[in-house]
Amino acid sequence: MLYYLFEYFDKTLDIPGTGVFQYITFRSALALMLSLLLSTIYGKRIINFLRNQQVGETVRELGLQGQNEKAGTPTMGGLIIIFATLVPVLLFARLHNIYIVLLIVTTLWMGTIGFIDDYIKIFKKDKAGLKGIFKVIGQVGLGLIVGTVLYFNPAVTVRTDTGYVGTQKNVSTAVVMPAPMEEKSTATTIPFVKNNEFDYAELLSWTGEGYEKWAWLIFIPVVIFIITAVSNGANLTDGIDGLAAGTSAISVLALGIFTFVSGNIIFSNYLNIMYIPNSGEMTVFISAFVGALIGFLWYNSYPASVFMGDTGSLTIGGIIAVLAIAVRKELLIPLLCGIFLVENFSVVLQVSYFKFTKKRFGEGRRIFLMSPLHHHYQKKGYHESKIVTRFWIVAIMLAILSIVTLKLR
Repeated sequence: MLYYLFEYFDKTLDIPGTGVFQYITFRSALALMLSLLLSTIYGKRIINFLRNQQVGETVRELGLQGQNEKAGTPTMGGLIIIFATLVPVLLFARLHNIYIVLLIVTTLWMGTIGFIDDYIKIFKKDKAGLKGIFKVIGQVGLGLIVGTVLYFNPAVTVRTDTGYVGTQKNVSTAVVMPAPMEEKSTATTIPFVKNNEFDYAELLSWTGEGYEKWAWLIFIPVVIFIITAVSNGANLTDGIDGLAAGTSAISVLALGIFTFVSGNIIFSNYLNIMYIPNSGEMTVFISAFVGALIGFLWYNSYPASVFMGDTGSLTIGGIIAVLAIAVRKELLIPLLCGIFLVENFSVVLQVSYFKFTKKRFGEGRRIFLMSPLHHHYQKKGYHESKIVTRFWIVAIMLAILSIVTLKLR
C-alpha cells in the first residue's frame, strides 16, 4: 500500500526522494526491519493472549527429558509469523505482482489448515487434530491453485537465454546482442549440471508433435507433490524449541539470494542462469518472512515461551515450496531443505522397518531410538540446545552448498 502511495508522490506530485520506493532492495530492508519489530514487540502480546485463552500445548508422554515442563506452553504461535510477514508485505510490496499474490494466498491457505488442526487439538481435546486426509486435500488444493496459475497466467514467463554482451577486438564500443523474448515455459534448473535447464514438457515428447501444450499434465502434479512433501517435512521438523524456525530462516535466506539474482537481468546474465521477469519482487516477501522467523525465535528459542504449532509449521513449509517452484529451483529442495528431508525420511524408514520386521519376525524393530531424527538424539541424552545448534550448522552448510550451485556445474 505504501508502495503505491509513494509511487503517486513520485510520478504525480514529483516529491523529491519518494522514488526510492521503486527499489526492491530498499523495500526489502524496510520489510525486514518492520517484521522483526512486529514479531518481537507484538509477539509478546499475542503470546499473552494465547495464554489467557488457555491455548496450551498438550504433551504426549514420550519419555523425553524435560518434556513435562513444556505442558501448558502456549501454541498457535505461527500466528506471530503470519502477522509479522503479511503486514510488511501489504505495506511495501507491489500487490499486483502475481508472485506476491500467490505467496499471500499460500500463507493464508496453509495458515488456515494449520489453525484448524491446532484448534481441534486444543479446544476439542482431540490429540490427533485434523484428520490426515483433510490436510492432504488442503495441500493438494493449494498445489492445484499454484500449479495452474504458474502454468497458465501470462505474467509468469522466463528467459532461458539472457543474451550476450561482446566487445569486438580493437573496437571501443560494445556490441550488444538482443536478448530473446520472454516465453511461457515449464523449464526448471538441474543443480550441478552444465546447460542445466530441464523442461518438464520434454517428458511428453514421445507423444509426438504438439506435446508442449500438454505439459501441465506433468507440471501441476509435480507442484502438488512438492508442496505436500515440503509442508509435511516442516511439520515433522517442528519438534523441539527453535529447530523448525531456525532451519527455515536459513533455507529462506538462500532462496532470497536465488530470487534476487533470478529476477535481475544483469545478475542472471552474469551467472548464466534463467531470468524470471517480475520474480525479484518476491525478495520483499522473503525479507518480511525471514524477519518474522527470526523475531519468532526470540520467544521460541530454548526454553520456548511459545510453540508455532501446525499454524506455523504448515505455513512455513508451504511458503518455502512455492518460493522454490516460482524461482525454478524446486530440484534443489532435497539439498536446500535437507533437514526437512532427513526428518521426513527418518519417519518413513522407522515405520517401514517396524512393519517389515513385525511381519517377518513377529516383533517390530526400530532403526532409531525414536523418530523423527531429533527425538533420536534426545533419547541418546543430547540437550535440546545442542541438537538445535548442530542442526542449524548443517542447515547453513547445505544452504551455502545450494548457493554455490549458481557457479558450480
